[in-house]
Parts: sequence; structure tokens; C-alpha cells
Amino acid sequence: MTERTGGCLCGQVRFRLTAEPIASRVCWCKDCQRIASNGTVNLIVPTAAMEISGNLGEYTRTADSGNQVIRRFCPQCGTQLFADSTGRVGATVVRVGTLDDPSSVRPSANIWSSSAPAWACLDSALERVERQPGPPPAKAG
Repeated sequence: MTERTGGCLCGQVRFRLTAEPIASRVCWCKDCQRIASNGTVNLIVPTAAMEISGNLGEYTRTADSGNQVIRRFCPQCGTQLFADSTGRVGATVVRVGTLDDPSSVRPSANIWSSSAPAWACLDSALERVERQPGPPPAKAG
């Protein structure tokens, strides 16, 4: 297991991940494009394996999938850090760009690729999912 750490732009929020990711994907949904002006690269991790210090703001919205998504961010600098969904209870999305070492993970798929702009650079080596994928396979353990 590789421990990963990260935080926001101003340093007010820091976090530590103590479990391997369940999945890592590039998301091209319209909400992620609004957040990043591009696709977002995300880890899905067990919520119980996260330690967070600092105050977070949050915003809840119904996603195109129909799930309620709570996005959490630094209220000081605005960095988007985490998202929780009613469709993934017990798992949290972590924005890979907030990791101290974002190269420590590699996405396995482009999701919501049907929403990607015509100029998007979709890595052909990654699985391509047109909309919301099913849940990641359970890991043996």
C-alpha cells in the first residue's frame, strides 16, 4: 500500500490517503468540465481511508447520472478536492491534481466521453465509457 498525501493551493486543507484507489478515471461530464475547463482526473478511494485537516466548503447538485453529488473544496483558495455521491456510498472521489505526487496513479478509463469536446485529447490506451460506468469490481481481500 502506498500512502498518498495532498492538499489545496493555499495549504489550508491537507489530506492523507491510507488505502489504494478503487479506481482512477478521467471524467468528461459537463460538471467536471465546468470545474476544470477540461476533464478531471479522479481517484475513487474508500472514505474510511481518508484523513482530512482544515475546513471545507461544499456544494450539492444532482448530476447527469441522477445521483446527488456533494463537491468539497477549500473555501480560502477554491481548490476542488473531493466529491461524494449517493451512487457511491462509502467511497470518495479525490482530484488527482491535488495529490503531492499526481504521477503516483494512472487513470484506467475516460468516462462520460460522449460529453467531451471535439478538441479533447482522449488517450486511446484507456478504456472509453460513453456515460456513467458501473461500479468498479470488488477487490479480493
